[in-house]
Amino acid sequence: MEQAIEFSKMTVDQQIDSLGDCLDEILAQYDLGDFEVDSINHEYNSTFRVTSSLGQTYALRINVNSSRTLANLNAEIAWVSAIKSVRVPKPRLTRNGSAIAYGWHQATNRKLPAVLYSWLDGQEPGDEPTEEQLFALGAAMAKLHLESVAFALPADAELPDYTDVFWGAEDHLCGPSSKLSEAEQAEVTRVFARIETVIAELQGSSALQPIHADLHPWNVMWHEGELAIFDFDDSGLGLPIQDLMTAIYYLDTPEQDAALLAGYASIAPIPEHTPEQRAVLMLQRRLLLLNYLYETSNPEHLEMIPKYQAETFRRLAVLK
Repeated sequence: MEQAIEFSKMTVDQQIDSLGDCLDEILAQYDLGDFEVDSINHEYNSTFRVTSSLGQTYALRINVNSSRTLANLNAEIAWVSAIKSVRVPKPRLTRNGSAIAYGWHQATNRKLPAVLYSWLDGQEPGDEPTEEQLFALGAAMAKLHLESVAFALPADAELPDYTDVFWGAEDHLCGPSSKLSEAEQAEVTRVFARIETVIAELQGSSALQPIHADLHPWNVMWHEGELAIFDFDDSGLGLPIQDLMTAIYYLDTPEQDAALLAGYASIAPIPEHTPEQRAVLMLQRRLLLLNYLYETSNPEHLEMIPKYQAETFRRLAVLK
C-alpha cells in the first residue's frame, strides 16, 4: 500500500489535487447545476474559478493554509456584504442559507471552510500598475476607510487587532518554533520594539477600524476603466495608514507612490505620518511576510525563505 505524503511535503499540484473530494463536497452544497472548476491560485488559500451551467461564474476560496478562525470569517463576510462605496465580490449562500461551506480534507485530516464569491471580471494590475490604476486604488482605499468607520461587527464576528506586531499570527521568528539564530532574534526583537512604539504614536487616541490589510495591485481587478477590490482574508482592526503603507510596500517608484497617495487625497486626507514611521511600517510588512513563510505549507513559498530572509536582515540593519 502506497504511503500517503504529508501535505506540507507535497508539490503545489499535489496539494491542489488533494482538494478534489473536499471541493466536490463543498460545491454540492450550492444550487449551481452542472459546473466546471479551474484552479486559479494556490497560496495562503486555494482559489478556483467555478463556471455554472446556469450562466454564473464564481470564485471559490478554500482556506487551506489560512489560520483564520470562524469568527474572523464571519467578520470578513459581514463587512464585504455591507460595503457599498467600492465594487467588491459578494458571497453566495448555500442552499441552507450559510455563507460558509465546509468540506473534509483527507490530506490534512480536518474540515476546511470555503466561501463562494461572485466573480470579478478584469485583470489584476500586478507588477505593472499604471498611474491611472494606482490613483483609482488610492481613491477606492479612501472610500473603504470612510465607510468602514461606521461598520459594526456582528455578535458572532471578530477581527484581529492589528496594533499587534504580527497582526494576531503566531510568532515564528522569536517564538518557540523559531529557526533564527540568537543574534537574528535579537535584531528582530529590536525592530519589534520600534514597530510597537510607532504604532502607539500613530494610533494616539484614534479608534481602530476595519482595514483590508493586504490592499495591493495583485488584489484588485481593473475592468473597463473601473477598479474592484477582492481578497479580504487578511482584514482586521487597524489604522488607515497601515493599509496605505502595505500598498506602497509593493510599489517600485516615487511616481507610483505619488499616484496612489494622490488618489487617496482626492477622497480623504492622508493620515499624518513621518518618514521614519513610514520606514518602520514598511519593515513591519517585511517581517509579517517572513513570518508567514515560516508558517505556510506552500512549497514554492518555503523555497523563498533563504533569499527573502537575507534581504530582510539587510533592511533591518539599515534601521538604527
